[in-house]
Amino acid sequence: MWDQKFDQPDYVYGTEPSQFLRNRAEWLEPGMRALAIADGEGRNSVFLAEQGCDVTAMDSSAVGLAKARRLAAARDVSIAFQHADLRDWAWAPAQYDLVAAIFIQFADPVFRSEIFAGIRQTLRPGGLLLLHGYTPKQIAYGTGGPPLAELLYTREMLRTAFDGMELIDLVEYDADLDEGPGHSGRSALIDLVARRPA
Repeated sequence: MWDQKFDQPDYVYGTEPSQFLRNRAEWLEPGMRALAIADGEGRNSVFLAEQGCDVTAMDSSAVGLAKARRLAAARDVSIAFQHADLRDWAWAPAQYDLVAAIFIQFADPVFRSEIFAGIRQTLRPGGLLLLHGYTPKQIAYGTGGPPLAELLYTREMLRTAFDGMELIDLVEYDADLDEGPGHSGRSALIDLVARRPA
């Protein structure tokens, strides 16, 4: 499905980073080991690399990764791209200073719990999670994301999923997105910034 979605000349979600990631750039430090999961066409991993992070980006779409490599080359940054499915991804323990999980809402609740557990495992003590997605209100807007409420996030669900981590910020809000044709228009969003205890 994702190969088919990305198989077009234009970048489905644009070439600029998500507004969420741009707004949270204060958390990014040169030399941080960062993992961008389900990174698609590379807009977010490229931005992380531009901030001086040591970035690994993974995605299940070979087509998306080919476009991500072209974008990285055009922006003159180096990224370790990995072609992998999150169902088979080996979550190396305490490996990363930062995990970026941006619009990864394709996982049913059981699979999502496995992903969240993997994120917790792969963060180093003191490591940061930057997570961004849609709330169920997004279904009414219809401007991006899956049309299934069970795939979307609520504040309560994320608070429970990352219980034990320091919740630095957890906020729901509406905003206008202009992130390629895939994310365009009024949107119901949720942001999470959380730190694994040191």
